[in-house]
Amino acid sequence: MTVDYQTLSKTIAALTEGEDDAVALMATIACEVHHADDRFDWTGFYRVTAPELLKIGPYQGGHGCLVIPFSRGVCGAAARTGEVQLVEDVDAFPGHIACASSTRSELVLPVWNGAGELLGVFDIDSDQPNAFTQADAVALAAILKDSFAAVA
Repeated sequence: MTVDYQTLSKTIAALTEGEDDAVALMATIACEVHHADDRFDWTGFYRVTAPELLKIGPYQGGHGCLVIPFSRGVCGAAARTGEVQLVEDVDAFPGHIACASSTRSELVLPVWNGAGELLGVFDIDSDQPNAFTQADAVALAAILKDSFAAVA
């Protein structure tokens, strides 16, 4: 199954039109993205809640880690560096945190508000190795940028 990112983007934009609450946006985006592709085994957000600290936000799938410091794991790396993390094999990622033993590959994107402040990260796990492409990262980054532009 390949994601129709153009349709997904339009659907999310229609569902969230005028919304500026970050948690409401996260909940809607996590749901829509999670159900858009069978590769997406866990889809959700980790929010910046204190300096150098992420806490679980809205998600779809099994349980997630409750707290992730910026210094650990793929999500921490995305938050720390402000760069997308596209990991083909989580077992080969130094310091990977195994929140779910089924995770084989991961895509994590930093989430910024309209003022350029880091709100958190958007984490997608797959139970398939090498499940994500640069095209996934680019399309999802555009959806996140558009969706969170109005958040203060």
